[in-house]
Amino acid sequence: MDKAVRVRFAPSPTGALHIGGVRTALYNFLFAKRHGGQMVLRIEDTDQKRWVAGAEEYIKEALDWAGIQVDEGPEQGGEYGPYRQSDRKEHYQRYAQQLVDEGKAYYAFDTAEELSAMRERLTAAKVSNLTYNAITRVQMRNSLTLSPEEVKALIEEGTPYVIRLKVPRKEEIRLNDMVRDWVVVHSSAIDDKVLIKADGMPTYHLANVVDDYLMKITHVIRGEEWLPSAPLHVLLYKFLGWEEQMPHFAHLPLLLKPDGNGKLSKRDGDKHGFPVFPIQGEFPDKEGNRELFNGFREAGYLPDAFTNFLAFLGWNPGTEEEIFDMQKLIDSFSIDRVSKAGAKFDITKANWYNQQYLKNRSNDGLAAHLSEILEDKALTMGPGQLEKVCALMKERVTFPIEIWSKGQYFFEAPSDYDKKVVKKKWTEEAVMVLDSLKEKLKNEKELTAESAKSTLDIALEEKGVGLGKVMQAIRLAITGVGGGPDLMEIMSIIGPEKLVQRIQQAIDTLPLKQTQ
Repeated sequence: MDKAVRVRFAPSPTGALHIGGVRTALYNFLFAKRHGGQMVLRIEDTDQKRWVAGAEEYIKEALDWAGIQVDEGPEQGGEYGPYRQSDRKEHYQRYAQQLVDEGKAYYAFDTAEELSAMRERLTAAKVSNLTYNAITRVQMRNSLTLSPEEVKALIEEGTPYVIRLKVPRKEEIRLNDMVRDWVVVHSSAIDDKVLIKADGMPTYHLANVVDDYLMKITHVIRGEEWLPSAPLHVLLYKFLGWEEQMPHFAHLPLLLKPDGNGKLSKRDGDKHGFPVFPIQGEFPDKEGNRELFNGFREAGYLPDAFTNFLAFLGWNPGTEEEIFDMQKLIDSFSIDRVSKAGAKFDITKANWYNQQYLKNRSNDGLAAHLSEILEDKALTMGPGQLEKVCALMKERVTFPIEIWSKGQYFFEAPSDYDKKVVKKKWTEEAVMVLDSLKEKLKNEKELTAESAKSTLDIALEEKGVGLGKVMQAIRLAITGVGGGPDLMEIMSIIGPEKLVQRIQQAIDTLPLKQTQ
């Protein structure tokens, strides 16, 4: 890289941050860190009508949870701030005025009614392009058709106006995209976009170009939905005299529905029962009603598993390897491995990643999480025992909460029993062995897996019964279910006193299998 790499993630604080946005932030972060560069967070809040209270804080929390570290931003500060566009208004007005003064932009005073009438005329004339462009602008009320005196008078009278870019009628605009190679668009396909709105705030097009220039952004890595706007942005760089400083562009593929048919949406997540947002949030819907947006964090996904999964939605390292922590992603990431095609969202793969990371989590870390769950349920267990539970359960679950939900028997005696196992395995023979085991456990103060096995072997030998015939019934009496981790380990964690109580409860409660 010729210049120090500087990238930016520039979300709008209009609600929950879709995971497509998080992926964009992640790719920016990985690219910057791969090249020893800087990551900038810029809040694009120029559309004040769509601004939502709490959305900016939500964005920051989501990035923090995903491990995406920002070098400059509203909180971190930096020499190129401020980092909220609403605080940078004078920059946009200055450069918009420069374009007007140089004849590359113009004032437009058209009312909503006049714009509607224009579209009606074009429709009647069977013109397919109903935009304000090089052809239609000569018929409208703007500083290109009005005299300087009329323009001055309208401005002094306080007549509302916008500033529009004067797009050339016949010009080929070329862009070498890092993902999509050369993109060529004729200027006749671009309308005279509004740069400054009637309220004095800039549109995205002007604001992002000016800010990227002033913040010395070297690479703009953003979603595919911005590709149609890229030629307009190239034109703005040219008009402002910044072609030499224009950043490299990379437009990322869309995140698609699981069937590949269209862009992934909240509705798809709601329909199929999976989140499409990093963390939970509550924001207004289109009608203004508060709506809950479910998050990966609250669904039990680990942040490093989420990040690994997300990185592979549109990028691959060129090998068969799939498990990449953040540092390995940084070391491996390159834009030329980003796909042009959209990436299908696969929640099964997300679950697989979570399983892999959960298996490799330290037992004490999982125990701390489990301890919080138990506290909420007014249950307790010593840290050492909790770690043993986590060690036994973590390879059998997808989410940390399942250590509780699938291993509840570690903490509480079963209140019901698997009916299929009761029907098939709860026999006189099993009760006889359990009764013997119970009596022997009364003499034990504590158990290890080895001593539990030895005690059970003595009871089996005493009754002349093989373990295979009664193993499921013993497990049923202790846990309420017919399967799970190593039973001897379970017994050592529960302890002899509680095992005696559970065995007696099962003997008193469960009906014997009827012999034929």
